[in-house]
Amino acid sequence: MHAKKYVGLLLPWLLLLLPAEVYAQAENAIKGIPGLPAVTVQTNPDGSQNYTVTLQILAIMTALSLLPAILMMMTSFTRIIIVFAILRQALGLQQSPSNQILIGLSLFLTFFIMSPVFNQVNEEALQPYIKEQIGPVEALERTSKPFHAFMLAQTRETDLDLFMRIADVNDIQTPQDVPMNILVPAFVTSELKTAFQIGFILFIPFLVIDIVVASVLMAMGMMMLSPLIISLPFKIMLFVLVDGWAMVIGTLAASFG
Repeated sequence: MHAKKYVGLLLPWLLLLLPAEVYAQAENAIKGIPGLPAVTVQTNPDGSQNYTVTLQILAIMTALSLLPAILMMMTSFTRIIIVFAILRQALGLQQSPSNQILIGLSLFLTFFIMSPVFNQVNEEALQPYIKEQIGPVEALERTSKPFHAFMLAQTRETDLDLFMRIADVNDIQTPQDVPMNILVPAFVTSELKTAFQIGFILFIPFLVIDIVVASVLMAMGMMMLSPLIISLPFKIMLFVLVDGWAMVIGTLAASFG
């Protein structure tokens, strides 16, 4: 539900990036003037192909449906949201902060961490494509390179080897030659492992507080009183005193180098 909301917010801005021919074709259709052909593929002298504006719009709309999956699986979002969820569980808070707050914070932190990648994509792929200096195929290739470099830097070699063995791929000479169909699942696997490692470290101090409180209550004979009720204020106090949110967010941002 939230992913559809963000796609709806981005759609008007993406429409502004469409070539002027789209609006000219719509105006001609209203006036009854024949527009551009629906399906046209033009071959360039260098062997590349340019597609008609109608096909380009179809490709953009199809890409929008995949935007939530791309945002979650090819960026830093996965690691961030998992760490925040484990942190909330370690504090003993079930609904605070709410899921909406955690997802919103994760999204903005993802945009902050991924800003160098997004800027590179804008400069090398999006702007040349808008200015009609490159074709859609070359723009897609330029877009994938920054994401490929980012994911490769965060992926463990063991995870890459695992998926290369599963895919029976042995002819890769350099890491830059790893195809996306192998890199993406390896990257997601590495992100899950890293997120759980960070979550385990966050869990330890709160677990110690729970053990101490439970031991004190048992020594006092107050077995009917839940230790979570007593330990929750102490855990919140400890988290606030050490400026926990700044430490967690700073650690997450630094973990991506």
